[in-house]
Amino acid sequence: MKYRFGFTFIVLALAGMLAAPGAAFAQDRRDVKVADEIGRVLQSYPRLTIFDDINASVENGAVAINGKVTMPYKKSDLEKRIAAIDGVRTVRNDIGVLPVSQYDDELRYRIARAIYGNASFWNYAAMANPPIHVIVEGGRVTLSGVVNSNVERMLARSLATGLGELSVKNELRLDSDTRTE
Repeated sequence: MKYRFGFTFIVLALAGMLAAPGAAFAQDRRDVKVADEIGRVLQSYPRLTIFDDINASVENGAVAINGKVTMPYKKSDLEKRIAAIDGVRTVRNDIGVLPVSQYDDELRYRIARAIYGNASFWNYAAMANPPIHVIVEGGRVTLSGVVNSNVERMLARSLATGLGELSVKNELRLDSDTRTE
């Protein structure tokens, strides 16, 4: 069974666990514990910012991590921290490192200010780990993370538009959708 979760939330597919027989059920429980621990590691890693986006999945103790980070050391640090978790057999690290670009850096900050400076998103801005991530690669923007409503999802995309980007891809998910998966 595969479990997927991101930097700001954990989504577990529990329906398969209920149907699993004996040994498979025990392995699924171990995978759930590993997934929970990976979520804690990601939440507590102090160098992840709203400009990074990490996802992971666990299947029979094999962990696959992917996403984008702004600095190469984050990729190796996260792999080491996840590999040290009890119950992790292997780690496949498919995290991409965003290229260094002054234009992309400035665009990241403009978009983050536009979104988190809007009164509709002040409650998110006050969080220790804000849930909306701004990934910029070569002038192309991807918004990822979780918001409470479709209105917030559309507003975030609108606020990220017209700031010098080449394109905006909106991968924001609704909190209600993540709880049902």
